[in-house]
Amino acid sequence: MPELPEVETTRRGLLALTGQRVSSVVVRNPTLRWPVPPQLGATLPGQHFLELSRRGKYLLVRCEHGTLLLHLGMSGRLCLLERAEPAGRHDHVDIVFDTGAVLRLRDPRRFGAVLWIVGEPSRHPLLSHLGPEPLETAFDGAYLYRQTRSRRGSIKNAIMDHRLVVGVGNIYASESLFRARISPKAAACHLSRPRCERLAAAIKATLHDAIEAGGSSLRDFFGADGNPGYFQQQYYVYGRAGEPCRVCGSPVQVTRQGQRSTFYCPACQKR
Repeated sequence: MPELPEVETTRRGLLALTGQRVSSVVVRNPTLRWPVPPQLGATLPGQHFLELSRRGKYLLVRCEHGTLLLHLGMSGRLCLLERAEPAGRHDHVDIVFDTGAVLRLRDPRRFGAVLWIVGEPSRHPLLSHLGPEPLETAFDGAYLYRQTRSRRGSIKNAIMDHRLVVGVGNIYASESLFRARISPKAAACHLSRPRCERLAAAIKATLHDAIEAGGSSLRDFFGADGNPGYFQQQYYVYGRAGEPCRVCGSPVQVTRQGQRSTFYCPACQKR
């Protein structure tokens, strides 16, 4: 599933659409995770893409009369085409611009979203409960320490809770915990203030490095320009079960937490 770096990479790849005017919308299959609004084909044409921003794993496109909300789901991608091309089986929505460019949602599993928001986007039910952005100043060690005092579950599950902090999925949680030298099994409420400071800094650094590498391309992710990301080449632990730790040489181990695989080095990541 695309996480924050992949969504941010996609956003940056779509910035060329800023200022462009929508001429038409083609909806081939409206039955995504949430149905594509039936009025979108009449509402969006004639409006301009004024600003492209990101909130967690959601992309927000501000237009004159509302905001387009896009989500990549489990396997979706947004393709920026110079001109219309024949649609494939999994090409569900096209947004066509006056220039001839096409923004196409390709989503084999149909867990993505194309929604229209009228009014303040932050009040939308999908966005109103989200925690702070991990790369902004509101997320730091002091905040993480305060928010974990009553959490008896694992620290890995805590930092993947989008009510605490947005955009940190399974890959980047494992990588950040390794960089901070913290066991993913450690109870969140037991982390000291210095360890929370270290973990917050590691999350920021990991996400920053991943964005600079264009995200991770493991199965389905490609940027809007069709290019893959390369951060998977820098993984310390994720997907490396049984391989030697890049720091100490001990075998990387894998366990299950919250129905997801967690990768860690038992020697480097002490409780």
